[in-house]
Amino acid sequence: MMAMDLADGQGGYRVRFEWGPVGADAVAPGAAFVAVVDVLSFTTTLTVAIEQGLHVLPYRWRDDSAVDVARRHGAMLAVLRKEAGPGQVTLSPESILHANLRAEGIDRLVLPSPNGSAISVRLADAGVTVVGVSLRNAAAAAAWVRERAGDRPIGVVASGERWPDGSLRPAIEDLLGAGAFLHGLADGSGAGFSPEADAAMWAYRGVADGLRGAEGLGGALHESVSGRELRGFGFEGDVAVASAVGVSSAVPVLRDGWFVDGGSFAVV
Repeated sequence: MMAMDLADGQGGYRVRFEWGPVGADAVAPGAAFVAVVDVLSFTTTLTVAIEQGLHVLPYRWRDDSAVDVARRHGAMLAVLRKEAGPGQVTLSPESILHANLRAEGIDRLVLPSPNGSAISVRLADAGVTVVGVSLRNAAAAAAWVRERAGDRPIGVVASGERWPDGSLRPAIEDLLGAGAFLHGLADGSGAGFSPEADAAMWAYRGVADGLRGAEGLGGALHESVSGRELRGFGFEGDVAVASAVGVSSAVPVLRDGWFVDGGSFAVV
């Protein structure tokens, strides 16, 4: 038997699931859409921003070039959580939720992130249509993609976090967010799912159906490594915003470099 090319390992399946930027490269070829999941916090913040009618430019990281990009586009630049001053917004979804940017005449936001944002840019550069997925909008995003994809392949990428040495750390919140999206995508059958996609879906269903008792998904996020880290830095509100399952109908779709609400245009 010839050795299999790992990049084509899920190529025979209509719905594929992988982790991180390299995984994104593996599931993207031929896909009608790729859902990017970064629950704590990029895609949750993105979802909240789109809910409020903002256009969001994903950017790979927060540096001097991000300042220039925001200035060139007349956009607000999200700053690091710990650097935020009065009137500034950050990658914190709670900061966007409580800001009234449209009332201040701001309708564009540059949102840097080394995980979900960087993966979104990477996929867009490869010509892929990217959909931002969080627990807040997983059901709406799944319905939107299912209606438009037909029989074409769909990729799902859990962004994950980073260990101190820079290597990928699979993160349970992204597994559950991806699983929530896949649960909606399956529409009861799960036909054409790779084993990896199936496993992510059933991980979500196991937690959502009460394997953690009354705590459910919110408890899982609250006690996850990422959730505990955010709470330790004083951002417990971000975990609560990210845990609000199914509250949003917003579907962020990356078009011409900006995430906009998928309901505002047609994708074929």
